[in-house]
Amino acid sequence: MVKTTVAAVVTPDSGNRRSVLLTRRSVSPFMGLWCLPGGHIDDFEAIDDAVRREVFEETGLDFTPEQQLGWFEEIFPEHRFHAVALAFRGTGIGTLRPQPEEVSQIGWFALDEALEMRLAFNHTLVLQSYARSLTP
Repeated sequence: MVKTTVAAVVTPDSGNRRSVLLTRRSVSPFMGLWCLPGGHIDDFEAIDDAVRREVFEETGLDFTPEQQLGWFEEIFPEHRFHAVALAFRGTGIGTLRPQPEEVSQIGWFALDEALEMRLAFNHTLVLQSYARSLTP
């Protein structure tokens, strides 16, 4: 079955949209790769609640989704993974507290640097979409 997930492009504030938060995965699939905060939507959970929860669980930040960036199909047969990711942009407030069960490292990256990295899932496509949204 196809799963529905959420992904968040988190910026430190609305005035600094060229800095994004990435987490390094400590679980499979894609263990060791950097990615956007996010994860699965729980049964009967609203999408906005899911993205807020996932960002908080993985980073310790309170996330306010400000814009939906779109949906991104993620098909990785080698990992037995098929999902549709709903991506959002917004700001994160609070103190970074990575959760070691899922995240081994966490950090702010310049958008241009993040776009050059090998990211888990289809998160490079999400960041490319986000970067296009910044261009007038």
